[in-house]
Amino acid sequence: MRIIAGDLKGRQLKAVPGKNTRPTTDKVKEAVFQVIGPFFQGGAVLDLFAGSGGLGIEAISRGMSHGIFIDKHPKAIHTIHENLTSMKIADKAEVFRADAFRAVHAVAKRDLQFNLILLDPPYGTIDYGEFLNEIVKLELLKRNGIIYCEHDIAERLPVQHSDFQVVKKANYGGTIGITIFQTTT
Repeated sequence: MRIIAGDLKGRQLKAVPGKNTRPTTDKVKEAVFQVIGPFFQGGAVLDLFAGSGGLGIEAISRGMSHGIFIDKHPKAIHTIHENLTSMKIADKAEVFRADAFRAVHAVAKRDLQFNLILLDPPYGTIDYGEFLNEIVKLELLKRNGIIYCEHDIAERLPVQHSDFQVVKKANYGGTIGITIFQTTT
């Protein structure tokens, strides 16, 4: 696992020990960031179900100013801290051990909004429609904000939503599906 582009290009990331997390492959990361923004000029990213923090760290490497990383597993939290420290970007990040659904409520209480929200949960564990509705209700996305969802290709994500449009939907490697939404307001 490595950083694909930006200030940290080529740097290696540690993976979460064990088999409970599934890191996003470099191929998928590269394809995704070509769509959501090869490079950013500031902004904030919320990395839910962060695992090693690879996606959020990639966004920071590509120019996001700040990232919030959420995971409920202690090994993941430890790995995120290690990766942020080794990349020398810990000052650009906050890391919280929490359930993602509860975390979005805590973030909303701080009146924070994001340019990019990353959803990469263990496959089959969340209702994406419910999560998207909660993001809208809590007003977590800035205008033209993007939500990246990684999922099993068998999972059905909403293709129509009054507040989002699908910008990209693709399958990789026969099992990985990605759907990228952007706010319509």
